Amino acid sequence: MGVYENELIKIEVEKSEIPWLKIFTQKPYKEFSECSSEEKLEIFRVLDIIEKEMLSFFKPRKINIASFGNYMPHVHWHIMARFETDSYFPEPMWGKVQREGSYVLEGFDNFLELLKEKI
Repeated sequence: MGVYENELIKIEVEKSEIPWLKIFTQKPYKEFSECSSEEKLEIFRVLDIIEKEMLSFFKPRKINIASFGNYMPHVHWHIMARFETDSYFPEPMWGKVQREGSYVLEGFDNFLELLKEKI
């Protein structure tokens, strides 16, 4: 699901039990170093807004930010709000399930609307 886009980047939702967004470059770069300075600044501008808004809205234990691209060689960043009650905590969301999670994701649509206003 698309949240926001401009000529440089786009933001999408990763379906998950936790608040999880991804920022992609519009151009299909393989490595971050291939991005222009303008694209890099835009990625970090929206990443900063997303992190601050996730902290404020969801009050997570931690924000995880990752950029791998091993399976999808297109520059993108994951921003995830993490909770002690999610299924994987403290492992990464790609790691081993730790428990049956009890975190309930509420208000995500409201969060997205607030986020769009900030971006």
